[in-house]
Amino acid sequence: MRLTHLADYAVVIMTAAARAPAGGRLSASVLAGETGVPLPTAQKLMGKLGSAGLLGSVRGAGGGFTLARPADAISLADIIEAVEGPIAMTQCSGSDEASDCALDARCRVKPHMSVVSRAVRGALAGVTLEQLARERVLEPA
Repeated sequence: MRLTHLADYAVVIMTAAARAPAGGRLSASVLAGETGVPLPTAQKLMGKLGSAGLLGSVRGAGGGFTLARPADAISLADIIEAVEGPIAMTQCSGSDEASDCALDARCRVKPHMSVVSRAVRGALAGVTLEQLARERVLEPA
């Protein structure tokens, strides 16, 4: 499983936001400059993250974005789902409806794929933004 560029960039943006001083307001241009995420992409992502309730916005002079809840209450799964939608390992995961998969009518694995998707989501939910935002100290070799 590999994250899309948008999901990856959303994690980078949120991690930078979590490292900002408490109460400080952030803008897409500041986060884009700090992270290297292109400004139009940062703006798009901050809108999606705001719509998902992960970033809060304040309008007017001194406005900007802040984390909508503490970093230890935001999971990696929350961030990915804000950008990509529900986590599903296959197209047919979590759905009993017919898909455009050529194997759909005879597939014996389909009923079990939701278990796999829930396990992956659970693993991603176990990683908090706080953990991702911590500066990693490299130990001497």
